[in-house]
Amino acid sequence: MRIARVDCYRQQQPFADGPYVLSGGRVDSGFDSLVVSVTTDTGVTGWGEMSPLGTMYDPAFAEGARAAAPILAAALVDTPVAAAARTLASTLKGHPYAKSAFDMAAWDALARGAGLPLHNLLGGADGEGTALYRSIGRAAPEDMAKAAVEYRQRGYRRLQVKVGGDPVADEAGLRAVAEAVPDAALWCDANGGWSLADARRFLAATTAVPYTFEQPCASIRECLLLRPHAARPMVLDESITDLDDLVAAASAGIDGITIKIARVGGVTGARLLRDAAVAFGMIVTVEDTGGADIDTAAMAHLSVSTPSARRGHTVDFHHWVTVSNGRGLPPTDDGLLRPPVGDGLGIDVDVAALGQPFVVVGG
Repeated sequence: MRIARVDCYRQQQPFADGPYVLSGGRVDSGFDSLVVSVTTDTGVTGWGEMSPLGTMYDPAFAEGARAAAPILAAALVDTPVAAAARTLASTLKGHPYAKSAFDMAAWDALARGAGLPLHNLLGGADGEGTALYRSIGRAAPEDMAKAAVEYRQRGYRRLQVKVGGDPVADEAGLRAVAEAVPDAALWCDANGGWSLADARRFLAATTAVPYTFEQPCASIRECLLLRPHAARPMVLDESITDLDDLVAAASAGIDGITIKIARVGGVTGARLLRDAAVAFGMIVTVEDTGGADIDTAAMAHLSVSTPSARRGHTVDFHHWVTVSNGRGLPPTDDGLLRPPVGDGLGIDVDVAALGQPFVVVGG
């Protein structure tokens, strides 16, 4: 089964709950998504999606992905579907985010061609679904508490409190959320926004509040130096980009990692890091930098095929945005993300919602 045609689309996806605020005053209003389809010589079509969070979150940006799209699309034509990751790697050095949607689409096509849901190719489903979290942006403590109550009422059992600015203000925000939703599991995510000194200040001020500490400082070196001083679980996200980072984190006693599919080049890289982290005994969260239904389906399949004893939570990006690009994701009213039922990703893609492709290669 070879790839005969590749189409690339752009979809703007505004956030449903308004601007998304991260540490350091970084704000974004929505996802600028790259959607890719690959059609095989047997008539099977697979879909993939990737969207960076603006230009200030990861070393990735939407314009870069679109610039690489015609190069990668041309290289994939006549490539065996099972060899897509190797072709992408040899065609473009680096820029994993630009390859992610293409890699995902190839996995979708491979699973659809086999007549199997994607999670069957990734280890098989372990349980029904994955617990969902929702992020609470940095704001006035009373506004953060209000958002926490609303999300908890909507079924989210885990809440990610954005920190990484002034440690005193962040402490107040965390305490407000903890008091408002005492039954929720809390994570404090600095997105690498703190210096070592400010991270230590925050830890010292919040010893009585139970939470998991996520990516306090930007570099893996700083985070590993901080680890012995953090008397709570610590997970890394932005600083885990490859297997070397994972080995360093595991060796230093980091408890878990968050894998962003786009950051590691697609489903192929995500599966590799996930399986290695599970072997190290770490908790694994699989999510992405952005997207809608197609990307959320991929997160659901990768998450549910992660052993439940090592599975963290994930995110329902299709509920974060005001537009859709497919149908098939089950309801999440009980706070679980389940994979769609069907072959491959299981998503019935709404091609009309994508508009005209900006790249078409092949017949």
